[in-house]
Amino acid sequence: QVQLVESGGGLIQAGGSLRLSCAASGIIFSMYAIGWYRQAPGKQRELVAAISTGGTTNYADFVKGRFTISRDNAKNTVYLQMNSLKPEDTAVYYCHADLFLSDGTRYTYWGQGTQVTVSS
Repeated sequence: QVQLVESGGGLIQAGGSLRLSCAASGIIFSMYAIGWYRQAPGKQRELVAAISTGGTTNYADFVKGRFTISRDNAKNTVYLQMNSLKPEDTAVYYCHADLFLSDGTRYTYWGQGTQVTVSS
């Protein structure tokens, strides 16, 4: 059974920091690209940051310079360090694991999400 379990969310004042974690089980974690997405009320889910199996990272423009994604394959965990948080960062943050095989098969999984609320 595949599980992605996010943790680390909470209520924080603007300018503060949080570190989200996503612990995976039931998959060969090192084979999966991992992304953090977020969804604010009334808005579509959007990509925040992603990290490839080789450690290449990419970020949405609205978090560049503030958020850092990293992974620890030994712990089957990906992290999202969030600094200089703004009220507009308030959302449910989701972890996503993605694997494309050479035969075209795709495996994709979502976590249940963790709430981040940034007060002004």
